[in-house]
Amino acid sequence: MFVIPAIDLKNGQCVRLLQGKEDAVTVYSNDPASTARRWEECGAKLLHVVDLDGAFTGSQKNLDAILKIRQSVSIDIEIGGGIRDIKKIDGLISIGINRIILGTAVIEKPSLLKDACGKYPGRILAGIDAKDGKVAVKGWVEVTGTDAKDLAREMEKAGAAGIIYTDISRDGMLAGPNIPAMEEMVETVSIPIIASGGVSSIKDIIALREIKNLWGVITGKAIYSGAVDLKEAIRIAQPPGF
Repeated sequence: MFVIPAIDLKNGQCVRLLQGKEDAVTVYSNDPASTARRWEECGAKLLHVVDLDGAFTGSQKNLDAILKIRQSVSIDIEIGGGIRDIKKIDGLISIGINRIILGTAVIEKPSLLKDACGKYPGRILAGIDAKDGKVAVKGWVEVTGTDAKDLAREMEKAGAAGIIYTDISRDGMLAGPNIPAMEEMVETVSIPIIASGGVSSIKDIIALREIKNLWGVITGKAIYSGAVDLKEAIRIAQPPGF
């Protein structure tokens, strides 16, 4: 299981939001690129970067910070937040971003996922954010009536390379991940699932590691607050040579 550090960008800064609320923000760094280097030095193989301004507005506002992060590390980077047309995907791929995460767009523009997967096979992920099993969109502001597992099946059929599944009731709360929900999602589809939300301790990393075929886990607040040592989490979750 890969342990994937998160860098959430707002106004060019590295921040965390409490349960995705735009006004519940904690700034961790004014230099996201140095934060990226720090996580790479800890042994991370992949960075999870989210343009929060893009997620809320649909218009990316952190491209400068994203470019600096790309230039500062050699590991793979996946990016989400406000990516709602093929032109934005083309632009991010052109600056060296390895994988693109489509969230709200997979609900509002189902054809975009299919087109993007056709153009960039293996590089497009679907981000599914859910509360009580129902999909949330637009920076988690709107909870829809769509069942998360049904959407996951649709994303797999459309060609998604994997799914990032976030339990938004747990995100940023350091309350522990929703293990049953993650197990259900892994069993629902055959493409890789990355768990997100709620990691609060090394015990949570161990619990997630026990989910058969879980591809990865994203951790944010826990590594910024010091509740989880990223290097230790990687050592526990990723066997030598992984």
